[in-house]
Amino acid sequence: MTDEPRNNGGKTGKPTPPVEHQFKPGNPGRPKGARNKLGEAFLEAMHADFDQHGAAVIEKVRTEKPDQYLKVVASILPKDLNVNINNMDDLTDDQLIQRIRQLDSAIRPFLDTQGAGGPVGGTGPETTH
Repeated sequence: MTDEPRNNGGKTGKPTPPVEHQFKPGNPGRPKGARNKLGEAFLEAMHADFDQHGAAVIEKVRTEKPDQYLKVVASILPKDLNVNINNMDDLTDDQLIQRIRQLDSAIRPFLDTQGAGGPVGGTGPETTH
């Protein structure tokens, strides 16, 4: 037998491993869970270390190496993060108008005291309530 990869009839275009490297009847391959053992051991070690030093180390990294801190934060965020926080999408036009009026009446006193609320005394356009 040769050690060259086989073409497998040209179906996929990808070479397959030589016959002696393929799974054979009675040889299921890697034991179940073997691939995860290293990952599980690593996570257990990290968990134990975090239990012992966690918050102090996080604070130290944040203050002494903020770039590394941000890399860690970014690495643990989900890849598909939906940050749409617009809770106004489901409001009707009337509900939006009501919300704008509520906000206007809440900030109007602050704007008036700063002189940014428009003319005082009613000489300009006003919001009808």
